[in-house]
Amino acid sequence: MSSVVPPNATVNNANVKHGNTDVSRHDNADFYRSTTTNVDPSEVDKFNKLATEWWDKTGAFATLHEINPLRLNWIEDNVKRGYQADTSSLAADQNTAESGLSGKRIVDVGCGGGILSESMARRGAQVIGIDLGTENLKAASLHAEQSGLTETLSYQHIAVESFAAKHAGQFDVVTCMEMLEHVPDPSAIVQACFDMLAPGGVCVLSTINRNPKSYLFAIIGAEYVLRLLDRGTHDYAKFITPAELDKMAATAGFTRQDIIGLHYNPITKRYWLAQNVDVNYMMAVQKPLS
Repeated sequence: MSSVVPPNATVNNANVKHGNTDVSRHDNADFYRSTTTNVDPSEVDKFNKLATEWWDKTGAFATLHEINPLRLNWIEDNVKRGYQADTSSLAADQNTAESGLSGKRIVDVGCGGGILSESMARRGAQVIGIDLGTENLKAASLHAEQSGLTETLSYQHIAVESFAAKHAGQFDVVTCMEMLEHVPDPSAIVQACFDMLAPGGVCVLSTINRNPKSYLFAIIGAEYVLRLLDRGTHDYAKFITPAELDKMAATAGFTRQDIIGLHYNPITKRYWLAQNVDVNYMMAVQKPLS
Protein backbone atom coordinates (compact mmCIF):
# COMPACT_ATOMS: atom_id res chain seq x y z
CA MET A 1 0.00 0.00 0.00
CA SER A 2 3.03 2.26 0.04
CA SER A 3 2.41 5.41 -1.92
CA VAL A 4 3.74 8.88 -2.42
CA VAL A 5 2.83 11.87 -0.34
CA PRO A 6 0.81 14.03 -2.75
CA PRO A 7 3.19 16.91 -3.49
CA ASN A 8 2.06 20.50 -2.85
CA ALA A 9 4.77 22.82 -4.06
CA THR A 10 5.98 26.21 -3.07
CA VAL A 11 7.56 28.47 -5.63
CA ASN A 12 10.97 30.07 -5.93
CA ASN A 13 11.64 33.00 -3.65
CA ALA A 14 10.55 36.46 -2.40
CA ASN A 15 9.56 43.85 -1.80
CA VAL A 16 4.66 46.47 0.29
CA LYS A 17 5.88 46.67 3.84
CA HIS A 18 3.60 44.26 5.61
CA GLY A 19 4.64 43.60 9.16
CA ASN A 20 8.04 41.99 9.01
CA THR A 21 7.92 41.34 5.30
CA ASP A 22 9.55 43.28 2.48
CA VAL A 23 7.11 42.83 -0.40
CA SER A 24 7.33 45.59 -2.98
CA ARG A 25 4.31 47.12 -4.70
CA HIS A 26 5.60 46.46 -8.17
CA ASP A 27 3.55 44.30 -10.48
CA ASN A 28 4.94 40.76 -10.71
CA ALA A 29 4.97 40.85 -14.50
CA ASP A 30 7.09 44.01 -14.46
CA PHE A 31 9.44 42.37 -11.98
CA TYR A 32 9.92 39.35 -14.23
CA ARG A 33 10.54 41.51 -17.29
CA SER A 34 13.10 43.72 -15.53
CA THR A 35 14.95 41.02 -13.56
CA THR A 36 16.91 38.03 -14.71
CA THR A 37 15.25 35.42 -12.55
CA ASN A 38 15.19 31.65 -12.59
CA VAL A 39 11.42 31.47 -12.41
CA ASP A 40 8.39 30.37 -14.39
CA PRO A 41 5.81 33.18 -13.86
CA SER A 42 2.93 30.79 -14.42
CA GLU A 43 4.14 28.69 -11.49
CA VAL A 44 4.27 31.74 -9.21
CA ASP A 45 0.81 32.88 -10.31
CA LYS A 46 -0.56 29.39 -9.71
CA PHE A 47 0.32 29.51 -6.03
CA ASN A 48 -0.41 33.23 -5.60
CA LYS A 49 -4.03 32.44 -6.52
CA LEU A 50 -4.16 29.96 -3.66
CA ALA A 51 -2.56 32.33 -1.12
CA THR A 52 -5.67 32.64 1.07
CA GLU A 53 -5.59 28.88 1.65
CA TRP A 54 -2.06 28.53 3.02
CA TRP A 55 -3.17 28.33 6.66
CA ASP A 56 -6.39 26.41 6.09
CA LYS A 57 -5.45 22.93 7.27
CA THR A 58 -8.27 21.42 5.22
CA GLY A 59 -7.63 23.51 2.09
CA ALA A 60 -5.34 23.33 -0.91
CA PHE A 61 -2.25 22.97 1.27
CA ALA A 62 -3.59 20.39 3.69
CA THR A 63 -0.91 17.94 2.58
CA LEU A 64 1.89 20.33 3.53
CA HIS A 65 0.42 20.74 7.01
CA GLU A 66 0.17 16.97 7.39
CA ILE A 67 3.72 16.18 6.28
CA ASN A 68 5.34 19.16 7.99
CA PRO A 69 6.12 17.39 11.30
CA LEU A 70 7.82 14.57 9.40
CA ARG A 71 10.01 16.84 7.30
CA LEU A 72 10.70 19.24 10.19
CA ASN A 73 12.03 16.43 12.39
CA TRP A 74 14.09 14.99 9.54
CA ILE A 75 15.58 18.41 8.82
CA GLU A 76 16.50 18.89 12.47
CA ASP A 77 18.01 15.41 12.73
CA ASN A 78 20.24 16.12 9.75
CA VAL A 79 21.26 19.53 11.10
CA LYS A 80 22.34 17.85 14.33
CA ARG A 81 24.19 15.13 12.44
CA GLY A 82 25.97 17.61 10.20
CA TYR A 83 27.17 19.76 13.06
CA GLN A 84 28.18 16.87 15.30
CA ALA A 85 31.10 16.19 12.98
CA ASP A 86 32.89 19.41 13.94
CA THR A 87 31.41 21.99 16.29
CA SER A 88 33.90 24.56 14.97
CA SER A 89 31.72 24.74 11.87
CA LEU A 90 28.89 26.32 13.86
CA ALA A 91 27.84 29.92 13.49
CA ALA A 92 29.42 32.73 15.50
CA ASP A 93 27.07 32.11 18.44
CA GLN A 94 28.70 28.67 18.92
CA ASN A 95 25.51 26.71 19.39
CA THR A 96 26.13 23.05 20.09
CA ALA A 97 25.16 20.39 17.59
CA GLU A 98 22.61 19.07 20.09
CA SER A 99 20.69 22.34 19.92
CA GLY A 100 19.36 21.31 16.51
CA LEU A 101 17.58 24.21 14.81
CA SER A 102 17.66 26.43 17.89
CA GLY A 103 19.87 29.47 17.35
CA LYS A 104 20.64 28.57 13.76
CA ARG A 105 20.41 31.15 10.98
CA ILE A 106 18.15 29.64 8.32
CA VAL A 107 16.92 30.57 4.85
CA ASP A 108 13.77 28.82 3.62
CA VAL A 109 13.91 29.06 -0.17
CA GLY A 110 10.52 29.06 -1.88
CA CYS A 111 8.78 29.50 1.48
CA GLY A 112 5.28 29.98 0.08
CA GLY A 113 2.88 30.80 2.92
CA GLY A 114 5.46 30.02 5.58
CA ILE A 115 4.36 26.63 6.91
CA LEU A 116 7.89 25.25 7.25
CA SER A 117 9.42 28.66 8.03
CA GLU A 118 7.14 29.12 11.05
CA SER A 119 7.77 25.64 12.39
CA MET A 120 11.53 26.19 12.29
CA ALA A 121 11.17 29.58 14.00
CA ARG A 122 9.11 27.91 16.73
CA ARG A 123 12.06 25.65 17.39
CA GLY A 124 14.26 28.65 18.10
CA ALA A 125 15.81 29.35 14.70
CA GLN A 126 16.29 32.79 13.14
CA VAL A 127 14.48 32.29 9.84
CA ILE A 128 14.23 34.28 6.62
CA GLY A 129 11.70 32.97 4.11
CA ILE A 130 12.16 34.03 0.49
CA ASP A 131 9.68 33.59 -2.35
CA LEU A 132 8.62 35.29 -5.59
CA GLY A 133 4.90 35.09 -4.85
CA THR A 134 3.83 38.40 -3.31
CA GLU A 135 0.43 37.09 -2.20
CA ASN A 136 2.10 34.07 -0.61
CA LEU A 137 4.40 36.37 1.35
CA LYS A 138 1.54 38.56 2.55
CA ALA A 139 -0.21 35.48 3.89
CA ALA A 140 3.01 34.27 5.51
CA SER A 141 3.75 37.65 7.11
CA LEU A 142 0.24 38.09 8.47
CA HIS A 143 0.30 34.65 10.07
CA ALA A 144 3.75 35.31 11.58
CA GLU A 145 2.38 38.50 13.16
CA GLN A 146 -0.67 36.69 14.50
CA SER A 147 1.62 34.00 15.91
CA GLY A 148 3.97 36.45 17.63
CA LEU A 149 7.02 35.32 15.67
CA THR A 150 8.18 38.58 14.11
CA GLU A 151 11.33 38.72 16.25
CA THR A 152 12.69 35.51 14.77
CA LEU A 153 10.91 35.20 11.41
CA SER A 154 10.93 37.54 8.40
CA TYR A 155 10.17 37.30 4.69
CA GLN A 156 11.62 38.80 1.52
CA HIS A 157 10.50 38.98 -2.11
CA ILE A 158 13.74 38.20 -3.88
CA ALA A 159 15.19 35.58 -6.21
CA VAL A 160 17.39 33.08 -4.45
CA GLU A 161 20.34 33.84 -6.75
CA SER A 162 20.13 37.54 -5.88
CA PHE A 163 19.76 36.80 -2.19
CA ALA A 164 22.79 34.48 -2.27
CA ALA A 165 24.91 37.14 -3.98
CA LYS A 166 24.10 39.56 -1.13
CA HIS A 167 24.48 37.07 1.72
CA ALA A 168 27.18 34.62 0.70
CA GLY A 169 28.38 32.35 3.49
CA GLN A 170 26.06 33.84 6.14
CA PHE A 171 23.72 30.99 7.06
CA ASP A 172 23.88 27.73 9.00
CA VAL A 173 20.98 25.95 7.30
CA VAL A 174 19.13 26.30 3.99
CA THR A 175 15.90 24.50 3.14
CA CYS A 176 14.38 24.26 -0.34
CA MET A 177 11.27 22.12 -0.28
CA GLU A 178 8.80 21.18 -3.04
CA MET A 179 10.26 23.81 -5.37
CA LEU A 180 13.01 22.46 -7.60
CA GLU A 181 10.50 20.76 -9.93
CA HIS A 182 8.85 24.15 -10.58
CA VAL A 183 11.78 26.20 -11.91
CA PRO A 184 13.53 26.29 -15.31
CA ASP A 185 17.04 25.71 -13.89
CA PRO A 186 17.05 23.76 -10.60
CA SER A 187 20.86 23.44 -10.65
CA ALA A 188 21.15 27.23 -10.26
CA ILE A 189 18.94 27.04 -7.16
CA VAL A 190 21.14 24.33 -5.66
CA GLN A 191 24.25 26.41 -6.36
CA ALA A 192 22.69 29.45 -4.68
CA CYS A 193 21.85 27.33 -1.63
CA PHE A 194 25.50 26.30 -1.43
CA ASP A 195 26.69 29.89 -1.75
CA MET A 196 24.50 31.10 1.15
CA LEU A 197 25.86 28.56 3.60
CA ALA A 198 28.79 29.01 5.93
CA PRO A 199 31.37 26.18 5.81
CA GLY A 200 29.88 23.11 7.47
CA GLY A 201 26.34 24.32 6.82
CA VAL A 202 23.51 21.90 6.01
CA CYS A 203 21.04 22.13 3.15
CA VAL A 204 17.86 20.05 2.85
CA LEU A 205 16.19 19.72 -0.55
CA SER A 206 13.00 17.94 -1.55
CA THR A 207 11.53 17.12 -4.94
CA ILE A 208 9.91 14.32 -6.97
CA ASN A 209 11.66 11.46 -8.72
CA ARG A 210 11.05 10.94 -12.45
CA ASN A 211 9.89 7.46 -13.45
CA PRO A 212 6.62 5.70 -14.38
CA LYS A 213 5.72 5.16 -10.73
CA SER A 214 6.08 8.85 -9.86
CA TYR A 215 3.91 9.77 -12.86
CA LEU A 216 1.26 7.32 -11.68
CA PHE A 217 1.25 8.47 -8.05
CA ALA A 218 2.21 12.17 -8.19
CA ILE A 219 0.15 13.13 -11.24
CA ILE A 220 -2.50 10.52 -12.08
CA GLY A 221 -3.16 9.55 -8.44
CA ALA A 222 -2.79 12.88 -6.65
CA GLU A 223 -4.25 15.17 -9.34
CA TYR A 224 -6.85 13.05 -11.15
CA VAL A 225 -7.93 10.15 -8.94
CA LEU A 226 -7.63 11.37 -5.35
CA ARG A 227 -7.89 15.06 -6.39
CA LEU A 228 -5.51 16.05 -3.62
CA LEU A 229 -4.01 18.63 -5.96
CA ASP A 230 -5.32 20.78 -8.77
CA ARG A 231 -4.79 19.29 -12.21
CA GLY A 232 -1.67 20.68 -13.82
CA THR A 233 0.12 21.26 -10.51
CA HIS A 234 3.09 19.27 -11.74
CA ASP A 235 4.92 18.76 -15.02
CA TYR A 236 6.40 15.27 -15.25
CA ALA A 237 9.25 16.48 -17.48
CA LYS A 238 10.46 18.70 -14.62
CA PHE A 239 10.72 15.87 -12.10
CA ILE A 240 14.28 15.20 -10.90
CA THR A 241 15.87 11.82 -10.25
CA PRO A 242 18.07 11.37 -7.16
CA ALA A 243 21.06 10.81 -9.45
CA GLU A 244 20.39 14.16 -11.15
CA LEU A 245 20.01 15.94 -7.83
CA ASP A 246 23.16 14.26 -6.56
CA LYS A 247 25.03 15.59 -9.59
CA MET A 248 23.65 19.13 -9.09
CA ALA A 249 24.69 19.03 -5.43
CA ALA A 250 28.16 17.68 -6.16
CA THR A 251 28.71 20.23 -8.91
CA ALA A 252 27.76 23.01 -6.48
CA GLY A 253 30.31 21.66 -3.98
CA PHE A 254 28.09 19.72 -1.55
CA THR A 255 28.67 16.28 -0.07
CA ARG A 256 25.67 13.98 0.35
CA GLN A 257 24.60 13.36 3.94
CA ASP A 258 21.32 11.43 3.70
CA ILE A 259 18.28 10.73 1.53
CA ILE A 260 14.77 9.58 2.47
CA GLY A 261 11.45 8.97 0.75
CA LEU A 262 8.07 10.43 1.76
CA HIS A 263 5.11 8.03 1.49
CA TYR A 264 1.32 8.15 1.76
CA ASN A 265 -1.37 5.51 2.13
CA PRO A 266 -4.67 6.86 0.67
CA ILE A 267 -6.69 4.23 2.57
CA THR A 268 -5.38 4.97 6.06
CA LYS A 269 -4.39 8.55 5.15
CA ARG A 270 -1.07 7.99 6.90
CA TYR A 271 2.22 9.62 5.96
CA TRP A 272 5.64 8.24 6.78
CA LEU A 273 9.33 8.28 5.85
CA ALA A 274 11.10 5.25 4.37
CA GLN A 275 14.19 4.40 2.36
CA ASN A 276 12.27 3.97 -0.92
CA VAL A 277 12.76 7.16 -2.97
CA ASP A 278 10.75 6.18 -6.06
CA VAL A 279 8.43 9.20 -5.82
CA ASN A 280 8.77 12.03 -3.27
CA TYR A 281 12.08 12.32 -1.51
CA MET A 282 14.27 14.61 0.61
CA MET A 283 18.04 14.91 0.40
CA ALA A 284 20.35 16.42 3.04
CA VAL A 285 23.71 17.74 1.83
CA GLN A 286 26.52 19.61 3.56
CA LYS A 287 28.99 22.31 2.60
CA PRO A 288 32.53 21.16 3.40
CA LEU A 289 34.49 22.99 6.08
CA SER A 290 37.16 23.93 3.54
